[in-house]
Amino acid sequence: MKILAPLTIGVALFVLAACTSPGNETGENQKGFSTPEAMGISSGAILGFVDALEKEQPDAVHSFILRRHGNIVAQGWWTPYRPESPHMLYSLSKSFTSTAIGFAQDEGLLSIDDPVISFFPDETPENPSDNLKAMRIRDLLKMNSGHQEDTSGRMRSGKTNVKGFLALEVEHKPGTHFVYNSGATYMLSAIIQKVTGQTVLEYLEPRLFEPLGIENPTWESDAEGINFGGWGLSVTTEDISRLGQLYLQKGMWKGEQLVSEAWVEEATKLQTSNGSNPDSDWEQGYGYQFWMCRHGLYRGDGAFGQFCIVMPEQDAVLAITSGTGDMQGIMNVAWDHLLPAMKSAPLPPNKAGVDSLNQRLQGLGISLIEGSETAEIASAISGKSYEMNPNGLSILGVSFDFETTPNLVTIRIDEGEKPFSAGYGTWEKGELKIPSWPSELMAASGAWVGPDTYAVKLVYYETPYHIMFRFRFEGNSLFWDTELNASFSPTKLEQLTGTSGS
Repeated sequence: MKILAPLTIGVALFVLAACTSPGNETGENQKGFSTPEAMGISSGAILGFVDALEKEQPDAVHSFILRRHGNIVAQGWWTPYRPESPHMLYSLSKSFTSTAIGFAQDEGLLSIDDPVISFFPDETPENPSDNLKAMRIRDLLKMNSGHQEDTSGRMRSGKTNVKGFLALEVEHKPGTHFVYNSGATYMLSAIIQKVTGQTVLEYLEPRLFEPLGIENPTWESDAEGINFGGWGLSVTTEDISRLGQLYLQKGMWKGEQLVSEAWVEEATKLQTSNGSNPDSDWEQGYGYQFWMCRHGLYRGDGAFGQFCIVMPEQDAVLAITSGTGDMQGIMNVAWDHLLPAMKSAPLPPNKAGVDSLNQRLQGLGISLIEGSETAEIASAISGKSYEMNPNGLSILGVSFDFETTPNLVTIRIDEGEKPFSAGYGTWEKGELKIPSWPSELMAASGAWVGPDTYAVKLVYYETPYHIMFRFRFEGNSLFWDTELNASFSPTKLEQLTGTSGS
């Protein structure tokens, strides 16, 4: 089944600990928790933030963590998303790759003024153009490589991705033309591997991941074993917040300077202009794989709403995972509800407000399928196997067992049968991996939404993606509609049709 984008979910958790002194600006207590009021922000403002997210973009946000003065003041996961589950970051991976370049420059392994082709003599074309020869690491970092458009899809036509990238025409003088280019970030990853003999993941393990307590990160790689760099990293929401806290603290973590302050300053300031719309957080300029935001903020972000937002003036970090087609809308809610509420001094204790917030966060969840537990035709359908007509999703057949609790759905593909359970009024965790799908771990909820229609929602809780199946039964015929919550291509997939043998 062809799916070009991933899926996600969450459940709420709010940890309230003894009030920590707001004098923790250095973030020495990296696992500190505090009431919002002790850190100068009202519980009501955070509650308003959550309410606005759910009202304006239902089921879009999967988790968030808000840190202030080094302490976590609120955090929530929308069930079935969980604190311990990693989440696909998409382009938020770029900020981690940038950090690897910062480490490598600090260690004298490279300079960001080095020409890109100097690292790849065997992959460089025989007669490189002047623009290719002029391209530096700095240009890759700033998305000023000189290409007219993103190279990430086109470079894969080469014998290797590196060779494919270097073979592409460089239409503009490097440093003069901004274009968001995931292929440029891939080349940063390839450079790290060239100078260290390690993947970006391996290189960052002792330098970033271990000191920050980031456990079991994973990063997708190409056929040559090079991490994609611009995408492919998965870590938890708390891990995202720790990267933001490290940058907020100018590279300092628990008294140790991990990456140089000079690097942090350069990476997170305006390096290139990318537009002039005062109302767009994509036209405030770009640093080294970080976006500049309105209100003096900066961020790393990834497709469908993966955010690491750093607020220097407010001494705060906001980490968010989601599955949305409106990333600007999520940021607008944060700017409207959180920024004005952050005060310079602690607020009076507000136990009632904290309790209300705590209760709200404990009840967060992706909406379940609303409908009936059974239907008159359920017993007649149960046990039948439907043979699907030829389709572009490579689905051969499907069968249903409505006599079991939870209900059982079995999809048949070339690789065999793929059964999964769908809970009624609850999420049933399981696995459903079909070729080209982004993940296999999921949770499913199902219900009859009409006398002849059974619906199932699948939440792939380590990705941004949710899938909705609607099975409509008409005599011996089945009509199967599929829709995604987010995708790089159309969210509605082709309708599948099939028949049963009786």
